[in-house]
Amino acid sequence: MNTTSKISLTLTLVILTILAISGVMVGCPKYEVYTQRMAGEALLAHAQSSKEVAVSEAKAKMEAATLLAQAEVERAKGVAQANKIIGDSLKDNEAYLRYLFVNNLENTKNQVIYIPTESNLPILEANRNIKK
Repeated sequence: MNTTSKISLTLTLVILTILAISGVMVGCPKYEVYTQRMAGEALLAHAQSSKEVAVSEAKAKMEAATLLAQAEVERAKGVAQANKIIGDSLKDNEAYLRYLFVNNLENTKNQVIYIPTESNLPILEANRNIKK
């Protein structure tokens, strides 16, 4: 190899190196823009996902509240129906009510019970506690 070919080879390598470095430097700003755009898209996707989760949770709470309200309405209907059945069965059944009253007197030890008279006024024991 002669000197001229060594110089031309060295010169070619230097030119190729300069071109490679220039190509990298030209592509560097574009790469920065690309990475920033990709980071922005990732943040946007994360925000959209968080929003979807929050909306789904709110919808689930709303559906649960609606179903709980419907269950409460159904329970109230059942209680009202049971009360109507009990009330209807006790309407003209004074003997049974008297039986229940007398039966429950056993559980009222040491209590004062006021029994209404015909005019629905209780007989008061004004002098019950007076010692003789």
